Amino acid sequence: MGSIEVRNPLLSKKLKRTETRLLIIDDNQIRFNKICDLLTTSEHQVHAFLLDDLQTFEKQLHLNWDIVIFGRAYDLKYEQALSLIRLSKQPELPLILLKPDDYEPNQYVTYIRKGVYDVANLDYPDRFYLSLLRALSFSRLNQGQQHLMQELENVQTQAQAWVSESNKAVAIIQEGIHIEANQEYLHLFGLKSEDEIIGLPLLDVLQPQDLNDFKLRFKKISQGQLDQGRFELTTLNSHAQTNPLKIEFLAATEDDALQITIELNQSENITTAQPIITQVEAPAAKPNTYQLINRTIAKQPADFNALVLFALASYPESIFQQDWATSNGYFSNIHAFLKEQTNVPLFKINPALYAGLFQGSSENILESKLIGLGALSKPQLLGVNQQTFPLNLRMGYSLIKQNIKDEQQFQQLVEQAYNTALPSGQQQNNIELNPIANSHIELIDSSLNLNPQEHSSLLKALQKSLERGEIHLKYQQLYDKQDSNLYTYEVTSGFIYNNAWQDITSIRELADDPEFSIKLDRWILVEACKQLHNFITQYPDAKIIVNLNKEVLFSDRTFPAFIAKLITIVGSKQSHPLILQFAEEDIAKNLNDAQKYTAQLIQSGADISLREFGNSIYSESILNQMSINHVTLHPQLAKMLDSDKSTEDLQERLNHFHEIKATQMLLRELNNMTMFANAWNVEARYLQGDYFQKKLDHLIDVQDQ
Repeated sequence: MGSIEVRNPLLSKKLKRTETRLLIIDDNQIRFNKICDLLTTSEHQVHAFLLDDLQTFEKQLHLNWDIVIFGRAYDLKYEQALSLIRLSKQPELPLILLKPDDYEPNQYVTYIRKGVYDVANLDYPDRFYLSLLRALSFSRLNQGQQHLMQELENVQTQAQAWVSESNKAVAIIQEGIHIEANQEYLHLFGLKSEDEIIGLPLLDVLQPQDLNDFKLRFKKISQGQLDQGRFELTTLNSHAQTNPLKIEFLAATEDDALQITIELNQSENITTAQPIITQVEAPAAKPNTYQLINRTIAKQPADFNALVLFALASYPESIFQQDWATSNGYFSNIHAFLKEQTNVPLFKINPALYAGLFQGSSENILESKLIGLGALSKPQLLGVNQQTFPLNLRMGYSLIKQNIKDEQQFQQLVEQAYNTALPSGQQQNNIELNPIANSHIELIDSSLNLNPQEHSSLLKALQKSLERGEIHLKYQQLYDKQDSNLYTYEVTSGFIYNNAWQDITSIRELADDPEFSIKLDRWILVEACKQLHNFITQYPDAKIIVNLNKEVLFSDRTFPAFIAKLITIVGSKQSHPLILQFAEEDIAKNLNDAQKYTAQLIQSGADISLREFGNSIYSESILNQMSINHVTLHPQLAKMLDSDKSTEDLQERLNHFHEIKATQMLLRELNNMTMFANAWNVEARYLQGDYFQKKLDHLIDVQDQ
């Protein structure tokens, strides 16, 4: 037998036809040159950039690259690089890690799970080259897929716009069977309703005179040869209003479906078959909203889909008293607000009406997402040109059970959504998640029940806001460097007062009315646990850290029993789904009682955390004397991440705290890339800030879309 040469497709020349763009992070120019030479000697066109610092990496991520290669850098770790890539415009950009000095083969899987594409050894050039080719092929496939999806969407938009603007009879065919048809198509063949044609074979309706020729042509069209899709057909259907039929087949948005269009204008003379692309190159009208929704579902399919309507419930009169830029900015910023709060595809229906596409792999998961949206029904604030204005939303939903076939059906979905309230989850699991109604607040010291007659205007406004249920809870996701606790969220609370946000933990007047402070914190805990109870349907590992004032810890005798009941009702399988966070300053003022009462809360199933930690003379003694596993570092410490020198000083301070007691440290308010990236150089496990996820009114995963 003769020999057969088998060649790996990776080694073909197709990857060499376009420039290979490498972003190389290393402090060694020799290794950089070796990588470039390895590719150029294999006939690759190479554009490579070498860097070894965070700021340059941040700038280069704004450009397009094929591969990132990570060797060594002064102030940048590969974990940092991975996290920054995920948050960039190329989140799937592959990173190859040059074999670290302390690398062990059994660590390979760990590196891959963290997000590294491959670990490669430059000492073995042939193997290294193959690793580069695999990464390059993966990267090009991703880029090609994105490009093709965009091109397909453009072509479908143009084709559908062309059809809608023409006098056409249109139907959708799947596996040779009619699944949709417009009125013109029905009329053409003497049918009265769509029900008469759904399920009918195409052959039964067209009844071609030359059956064999049609079957052969249709087979080619079904295989994607749409250049065969435009032709004339003589029909034997006696009900046909015109003969011969001038037919064209187009790609449809549904999987394995075709769109058949038949020209109704008898004056047009079509004698030659032409490729479809020649018909759609002219500028087309903007696609309808329902077409955009159909294409979005086609690109990211899910078993369960819902259209959620966001409408302005009222207009703030003050906005119409502003200048044009501010008034216009108010309506423009609604989209940005909704995008931030929902993290789903949004579609503008009119300046005061948006639709969002919510999806789930199960009915329960979709319902959980819809329930969580209820928090947005509270009065909101919308920032415009450094001013704030009220925003009141009305929300509703409708389920999308099939492809939206036309504008009329879309309007029916919109009307249904406008009139159908979001699910509330009140009957979820047949439990009543409202232990406040049946819980008695028993003060440890009865003299604390002061209830002063005169409250400040701020406190009175807070009381009214609580009575109306308009306290806002804000949820912000934590970034876990160890990638094990991905769904931990810090809960802060506040309310709107004089068109400005007021953080409840900073309202000192609450100390003047301990009973009201306790009632408020209990309400916050119940509402946060409602969200958690709903959210664990999507993410069973979710946890929350709830910020509280000192009165509920030091003055509420029944608080541990209340917490135990809450944790039971939440129904989480996690050992400590609820973490209670108090200010270090409040703990330091009464350390002995704090030890006793936090111990009781730990026995009730909660974990304890301290916020604004590490910037006082009491921090070390608190670590020595209290049983705490979590601390959130003081904002002043977070600000030290602004420069390399102060970052080193912060690391020394944190090392000292870890020597006293190993705790899980959280750095928050990391609102830009520099602070977020520098935080990787200090021993704090959890990172949080606007750069990763902003504070939102309900629980969502920032990586869900």
